[in-house]
Amino acid sequence: MKRSDFIKGGLLAAGAGLSGHTFASTNQNATNMMDKGKTFNLNYAPHQGMFKNHAGDNFLDEIRYMHDLGFRGIEDNGYLGRTLDEQKKVGDLLAKLGMTMGVFVVDGGQNWMPSLATGKKEFLDKFVETCHKSVEAAKRCNAKWLTVVPGFYERRLPWGNQFSNILEAMRRGAEIFEPHGLVMVLETLSDTPELFLQQTHETYAMCKAVNSPSCKILYDIYHMQRTEGDLIANMNRCWDEIAYIQIGDNPGRKEPTTGEINYKNVFKHIHSKGYKGIMGMEHGNSKPGKEGEDRLVTAYREVDSFL
Repeated sequence: MKRSDFIKGGLLAAGAGLSGHTFASTNQNATNMMDKGKTFNLNYAPHQGMFKNHAGDNFLDEIRYMHDLGFRGIEDNGYLGRTLDEQKKVGDLLAKLGMTMGVFVVDGGQNWMPSLATGKKEFLDKFVETCHKSVEAAKRCNAKWLTVVPGFYERRLPWGNQFSNILEAMRRGAEIFEPHGLVMVLETLSDTPELFLQQTHETYAMCKAVNSPSCKILYDIYHMQRTEGDLIANMNRCWDEIAYIQIGDNPGRKEPTTGEINYKNVFKHIHSKGYKGIMGMEHGNSKPGKEGEDRLVTAYREVDSFL
């Protein structure tokens, strides 16, 4: 599933069936009522639409509902495309509630095509322009992390030339973000083999080459389970460059406990590393309606009980 599908709301369709764990609705509701308002051991961050059946279609109301459930962060991939008034309202509400803004996407419309790898000036100029725009947007919601996807391979160029072209773009982005204390997090993805960054070690090499506190790794557990597996070992190898983590079980890209990943163990390891950042809930709900939203919260309570 492409990031653009998330922004369009595609995450909310019902997906793969449950496996590994089941929850009786009566026990689920009782657990949710008992834990409502209790915060989590890690800072899990939902996105718009995850709780629309309980909170309604207004994003601000949904943020308030997320806070009531005990969440203290949000993600909003499409934040950059919101009106200035919407951006400000989201930022003001987060500040009032003491919640943290997770990533939004630095998207100038060239993430899902051959772009920065080509070395063409028009793509570099558009990326730089979008970075400047993102700085101003980040100020309105006190954001710190910004997702960057360098785009597809340029198959007509050798790999080393493509790496150098993207490296130049990432250095330009880091120069823009660094004075503002912002961090662009490069996301390694599994959506298509055309993407230039597909495994953690590739993104690690790019971040080391950029050599800036404003260029780090976004480690998406769902994507990395698909492309490389060995999650804990690969996180450990690249830990000094990982600044942001996202969640999704596999197969299906739904909440933890619906797939093959032992999320309680993975979360315990991340917590033991001293990670204090956002854990972006970039996945769908395994069941529709209010029942699915209750199940999602119960699943997070279960996998968060690692202490």
